[in-house]
Amino acid sequence: MTRHQSHFNSVAARRAQARFDPEALDKAREAITFFRPLEEDREADRAPLKASLIGRIFTYTRPYAARRNWLFVLTFARGLQLPVLAWMIGWTINGPIAGRNLPGIFFHTAIYLALVLLMLLTLHFRQRFALELGEAVAHDMRRQYFEKLTTLPMSFFNKTKFGRIISRMTSDIESIRVAVQDVAFVITIQAVQMFVAAILMACYNWKLFSLMLVLVPVIWVVNERYRREVSHRLRKLQETWSRLASTLAESVGGIRVTQAFVRQEINAGFFRKLVNAHGDNNVGVAHASAVFIPLLQMKSQLFLGVTALLSGYGALCWRGTMHIDVGDLVMFFFLANFFFEPIQVIGNQYSQALSAMAGAERLFRLIDLEPEWSDSPSAQALTTLRGQVQFDGVWFEYEAGRPVLNDISFVAQPGQTVALVGHTGSGKTSIVGLLQKFYLPLRGRVLVDGVDLRDVTSPSLHARMGSVQQNNFLFAGSVLDNVRFARPEATVQDVCATLRSLDCLDLFEALPAGLQTQVGETSAALSLGQRQLICFARALLADPRIIVLDEATSAIDSVTEARLQRALEVLLEGRTAFVVAHRLSTIRKADLVLVLDQGRIVERGTHKSLVAEGGVYAGLYREFVHGSEAPLALN
Repeated sequence: MTRHQSHFNSVAARRAQARFDPEALDKAREAITFFRPLEEDREADRAPLKASLIGRIFTYTRPYAARRNWLFVLTFARGLQLPVLAWMIGWTINGPIAGRNLPGIFFHTAIYLALVLLMLLTLHFRQRFALELGEAVAHDMRRQYFEKLTTLPMSFFNKTKFGRIISRMTSDIESIRVAVQDVAFVITIQAVQMFVAAILMACYNWKLFSLMLVLVPVIWVVNERYRREVSHRLRKLQETWSRLASTLAESVGGIRVTQAFVRQEINAGFFRKLVNAHGDNNVGVAHASAVFIPLLQMKSQLFLGVTALLSGYGALCWRGTMHIDVGDLVMFFFLANFFFEPIQVIGNQYSQALSAMAGAERLFRLIDLEPEWSDSPSAQALTTLRGQVQFDGVWFEYEAGRPVLNDISFVAQPGQTVALVGHTGSGKTSIVGLLQKFYLPLRGRVLVDGVDLRDVTSPSLHARMGSVQQNNFLFAGSVLDNVRFARPEATVQDVCATLRSLDCLDLFEALPAGLQTQVGETSAALSLGQRQLICFARALLADPRIIVLDEATSAIDSVTEARLQRALEVLLEGRTAFVVAHRLSTIRKADLVLVLDQGRIVERGTHKSLVAEGGVYAGLYREFVHGSEAPLALN
């Protein structure tokens, strides 16, 4: 049995065991620390309400100050209206109704209807302005968040899960939007309503009102207990939701790998645990609300019952200071409801405020994130670029204490093609990443035309460089849109000329909708080779002075590659090219071949000179190359 057959059989056995052996499946599930809290999750357990966060959220309303100020005016007016209507009812009963004054009843009714119409008008504009303000704040937050993401270095995306990035844009900003448009103004309305109702009740019958004051400490204690319990549970709910979004994004993105290795049942088990945890947290929030909100309502209903007994007796039997008119009694009941009803509303809004605080903490933590590096304030924009590249004693590491490049030095003259070969992890992609200024070296310098990249602005450098990656990423849109991504002003004729120079225009014209065929990141409308050809055309249309091909021909079959050879010569002519080489045909034509091993350059030269030396490159060449145009499996 060969080594490859043995490896295949062992993999098949492990897959079969993971699929059919329940005990092995359980062990596999337990082996992965899927629920280990992340640092940002632990930080989310801080104090639920912070004046600094609330103030910062409201800074986003400054561009809409006129609408915000009118909203506050309408909010105060709305808080006054219901108690005033209750007062109007009592006044009408004690006045024209008690005096049997029919014209006075009509007059009071007209005033009451006018107040109702004014209340409806106030409610309309208050809700309209609140919705507009909340959406405007969310719009600005999403724009700022996206702009921040586009400025962060590659190291951030290497360390941060895609699902967590998405959840900031969706659930976190959405919770802040709801808080801006509802929480602040609804709580203000309810607070004004409670205050006005309390003043009117105290003025009309301070003895009955004093009964209500006895309940204030009890209600405060219940509210505090409710606040702490719900705060804790909402934090856990936000955390599990973020994990759900992250896991779902990873599962969909890696569905082919999941099915290829028969991981459906194991991954489904992980996801079930997350769903169960999220459901338990949801139920926990519901349980807390189900316990405390009825307690708050019970307190208000208990007060109303006592008030009805005493005030009813006072209206019928008592005289003197304990007597209460029927109109005042009716008004008092209305006002009591307007005093206690806001307690539950404020409790619900407080829960939403806690959720918004959690979302704001997460969002602002990312917006305030200081990148590991940024362009120097003294950096200058590149105006011209000949294409000379020099690595001068470059050291680099992704994690502290674990260097991936060690003392890399070489020079590429303008127009030269440099091929980078070596085993996986040898440092090839790190070199081209440093060249494109996605990272900065730990020590040493990367120079272009003799200028240290630290002294060059990143946009001006990227504008004069082209890149074709192995994963051939396409954006949602047409073939035409993706080809002219780097040059949006390019015409259809420019795109056709570029595709024709690559000798592949016929492949795209043969598609059902031609160049208007819709594609995307995972579109099935194109073959892998066609997707990669679009990436080649995108780079060629940009007309860069330096071009990076990171295993860019790895997915192209030999027939398609034969069509590309002349086009690649056109693409590379007069340009400095760095090729993470996968095929022998590319390496043979390189002016300089750098052989890397464990982050060091172990050999350098042309293909012929390295083969003649009989060193590392020659050994790899003899071991893996079985034909003149076969892939050079050094990656």
